[in-house]
Amino acid sequence: MRLTAITICSLILCSCNLRLPVDPLPQTTIQSADHYQFTETVWLHSDGFHTGLIFPYRWLSDSGYIAPSELGSPKSVVVSWGNIDAYSEEGIGSVPNWFEVIFTPTESVIELIGINQPVPRVKPDQELWKAEFPRDRGPHLAHFLNQCCRLGEDGRPIVVRPSSWGKGVQVESRFNYFVPRVCNIWSAQAIESISGPVNLWQATTANSLIRQLKRHHGFELVQKGRSSS
Repeated sequence: MRLTAITICSLILCSCNLRLPVDPLPQTTIQSADHYQFTETVWLHSDGFHTGLIFPYRWLSDSGYIAPSELGSPKSVVVSWGNIDAYSEEGIGSVPNWFEVIFTPTESVIELIGINQPVPRVKPDQELWKAEFPRDRGPHLAHFLNQCCRLGEDGRPIVVRPSSWGKGVQVESRFNYFVPRVCNIWSAQAIESISGPVNLWQATTANSLIRQLKRHHGFELVQKGRSSS
């Protein structure tokens, strides 16, 4: 009985902190003349549960993003956020571990994977969406990504281990993972930094997030993948 009460209280407290506590850059009231003339393509991939984003790497770098040196200088970078054990080779594992991940705040990582091939070839089995955003929103996105990482003495993100696939790394995140603050909430906040508000309570699942991005943020489906079948 006591354990149930503690669990309920924990869920209520966690729910009050759904948003990752990143302070945004101040919004400018005067937009540059090329605000809508020059754009960058942002991709979202989904397997029906998990979402991640794909950005042009040079855009991030030119905008002030601080990358781990291990990432190199790829054409694009696949970025996602989640529980540290879920991203490990061993996975979450036992039932008690699943209970911990679902009901308590746990450590998290950001996975960064550099790619040089066309984006649709990277995740051919997943649903793929894309949209264009003003290039001058890059500093806001870079600020969000930088604030999500814990930095080491060299001023760069702390690498935890190699990525779960591809040639990349996982870096230590500053913020705890818990339900309902899941990977889709991170994806939603990243999009917010370049496109405006997203209703986070309606973005906890991949499908609910995608519905918002399609309706209000210009995302178009370019690959169905297995998650759509």
